Amino acid sequence: MLFADVPVLQRPQAARDAGFEAVEFWWPFESAVPRDREVQAFIRAVEEAGVQLAALNLAGGDMAVGERGLASDPDRRNMFRDNAEIAFGIAEHLGVGALNTLYGNRMPDISAAAQDEMAAENLAHVAGMAERIGAVILIEPLSGIEAYPLRTAADAIAVVDGVGAPALRLLADLYHLSVNGDDIGTAIADFGDRIGHVQIADDPGRAEPGTGTIDFDGLLAQLFARGYRGHVSLEYRPTAPDPFGWLPRNRRGGSPWDQSAARSNS
Repeated sequence: MLFADVPVLQRPQAARDAGFEAVEFWWPFESAVPRDREVQAFIRAVEEAGVQLAALNLAGGDMAVGERGLASDPDRRNMFRDNAEIAFGIAEHLGVGALNTLYGNRMPDISAAAQDEMAAENLAHVAGMAERIGAVILIEPLSGIEAYPLRTAADAIAVVDGVGAPALRLLADLYHLSVNGDDIGTAIADFGDRIGHVQIADDPGRAEPGTGTIDFDGLLAQLFARGYRGHVSLEYRPTAPDPFGWLPRNRRGGSPWDQSAARSNS
């Protein structure tokens, strides 16, 4: 979402030039199963930029037409598994600590029970892969896609509990939670110790912090108090000429978010 006008392989360096030491990517390839040379070019771009790849999405299907994940689709089980092999190869090479596995939209021609059964099987599979490399699998509630079944933090935690794998964590995107009417403070209080990654954008508008009404100072301080020590990822559509003008350069490093960084987010 950021650096959208920059070619994909140039984005790690663009982030580094902007003062960031860690980056996150949606699945960076057109295909769920890209060619080896495409994968190697991506790995090389991250390494040469000198940034940490903190989080990576598994393939989400055709995102442009509204698809949001492969995990629950019985017809694409093999595609999901093949994609996971490539994603974990990248993760192991670059030391990625979190992999976001979008659940998948509801499909009218397959029962919800069958879709949930497939998702549980696939999530258990990638959770085992994550445990072997010391990573976590993220389960994310989303807004804006009516067919996507996970809307609240509790929805995602129910999936985590249903699978029962230690590597599964909640991805707390504060924008999605806000849009869906979740009480973010309550979600942090209830599930703060189960959050594996945090993303931020303001609501309304999904733009940079300060353009909407979310109390990032208070919520990030609450996350810190609950023990969160991971990254806070910027996932917004910038509206200002300088997309990072709200964030002092000395708060853009790759170290875990702390209270002083949270206070700067005003």
